[in-house]
Amino acid sequence: MAISASLNRDSYLVDNGNDGKVVIRNLAAIPGGVTLDMTGWTPDVIKAGHIIKHNTSTGVYAPLGITGSNNDTYASLEGNEEYAGVLIASILKDKPFAGVLTIGEINAAASPYAVTDTIKAGLPAIKFLY
Repeated sequence: MAISASLNRDSYLVDNGNDGKVVIRNLAAIPGGVTLDMTGWTPDVIKAGHIIKHNTSTGVYAPLGITGSNNDTYASLEGNEEYAGVLIASILKDKPFAGVLTIGEINAAASPYAVTDTIKAGLPAIKFLY
């Protein structure tokens, strides 16, 4: 019985048009990056500039949830969570290997969602410009 398998890799088109515009100055990031927990995340892509959260009791990193009638607003943190930083480059949900900026400057106008004053206060080492 013959087994067929494809040696071709699946190709994906990721719109990373804002990747080069979001991070203005990267002064520090989590060394080696992190693997994000994608539980409950529905979009296929996490765009550069997305806020990353950290659960202090489990040590797990994840993208900050999105909410709103059009899924266009960051959700609030839940218990034992803190803001960890900002995603440096767009990544696929299936490959959640993330570079996370912790100190630097971000072009808030190029972020995928509006950055609130609460988020800015939770990430004091990051300047959100424009």
